[in-house]
Amino acid sequence: MLKIFNTLTKKKEKFDFLFTEQINIYVCGVTVYDLCHIGHARTFIMFDIIIRYLKNLGYKTYYVRNITDIDDKIIYKSKQKKESISFFSKRMIKLMNEDFLCLNLLRPNKEPRVTECISDIIFIIKILLKKNHAYISDNGDILFSICRYKNYGSLSHKINNCCFYENKNINNLSSIYTKDFVLWKRSIDPNEPFWPSPWGSGRPGWHIECSAIINKFFKGKVNIHGGGVDLLFPHHENELAQLKSFKNDFIVQFWMHSGMVIINNNKMSKSLSNTISIRYLLKKYDSEVIRYYFLSTHYRHPLYFLEKNLCLSKNILEKIYMSLLNCITNFHVKTNYKIKLRNIFRNKFYDAMNDDFNTPKACLILQKLSRYINKIKKNNIYLANILATDLVKLGNILGLLNYIPKDFLFKNKNISFSQINIIEILVKLRNSYRINKQWNLADIARKKLLTLGVIVEDNLNNSTYRFIN
Repeated sequence: MLKIFNTLTKKKEKFDFLFTEQINIYVCGVTVYDLCHIGHARTFIMFDIIIRYLKNLGYKTYYVRNITDIDDKIIYKSKQKKESISFFSKRMIKLMNEDFLCLNLLRPNKEPRVTECISDIIFIIKILLKKNHAYISDNGDILFSICRYKNYGSLSHKINNCCFYENKNINNLSSIYTKDFVLWKRSIDPNEPFWPSPWGSGRPGWHIECSAIINKFFKGKVNIHGGGVDLLFPHHENELAQLKSFKNDFIVQFWMHSGMVIINNNKMSKSLSNTISIRYLLKKYDSEVIRYYFLSTHYRHPLYFLEKNLCLSKNILEKIYMSLLNCITNFHVKTNYKIKLRNIFRNKFYDAMNDDFNTPKACLILQKLSRYINKIKKNNIYLANILATDLVKLGNILGLLNYIPKDFLFKNKNISFSQINIIEILVKLRNSYRINKQWNLADIARKKLLTLGVIVEDNLNNSTYRFIN
């Protein structure tokens, strides 16, 4: 049984849904004022895996991820670039899509832009005003009244020090809580984007965007609402307050948050100018290496970014692919051959994933299965083919092992197929020399492989090789 940690309750809860039920998933998307960074990559890769896993279990999913294409930062950046706001945001969306395609992220079922949902935003603001959960401030902005929502703080578990007024007419309050947030920003500069509304021209505040889009596509219920932990407060707290004030029976069943990326003991943030873009990493590492690196830390934990650990992930992934060399990875087995052995690996993998998507543990299972294939493929290629097929299928659930092994191992190494054959012959010869205790010849073969940029790694039963980084 799958269990997921729910931020709202601070405990793991059973994901107890019928397979006939559609699983509604909403993840807060990107504000497109700059290139996407590795914090985005970590969050969206994790939810990509969650969706892949749910589909593997047999669930139907409906995934919505928004794009914020109007915002103060977007306006500021477009002016800096001397581009129109529309052209700038479209250009940044194009770059975002290129990055996400390179990361092999599944496309959402819907990816609405905020500027496409203005009428939906205005609709919710109307209701919030009518219910006295919002008010028009002196400067013409419309604000949400935190004091009118008595459960404020229930998601982030931050204490709301605001006193709760009983006066039903919010406009008659003698003072307004300073943490009230903007739903609709009155237009001041005619050169900035604005839309007509019953309260005058303006544009939406940030928090109302997601609430309106969620209501547009999911109506009364979201099964999983996700995002980075940096969005927990105030963004998601404000989202929940708006949704419950708009429709008291609105349900978000699981709130999920991925941990911070930490660089040099500071959280990664554009405000601290310590971000690393996705495309910077993609120039140096394959997308599967980046994915494997992120999966090596549990999604809820902070990720302390060190580039040397990316190199470690690259080496591990190369070893896994190496075990698949010369194996058939789409092997069809008519009988339940060695079913007990196969189930040991598969059950451990699913147990890890069912425990709040414990990808570090799942990755270790892939490594153990890989090592077992290496151990047996010399003497039992039939079983090795079966287990290699299982390894690829389990890897695919995590968005890994999509390459033909040779394509991954020799990608960008300028090595011809004849050289590959020479390398494999030398490795086999060296194994033979070791078995026959011809240590001098084995050492000559090792040195020859080293000149070809190949390091041989020995174990009790076999030798594997990898390329020098």
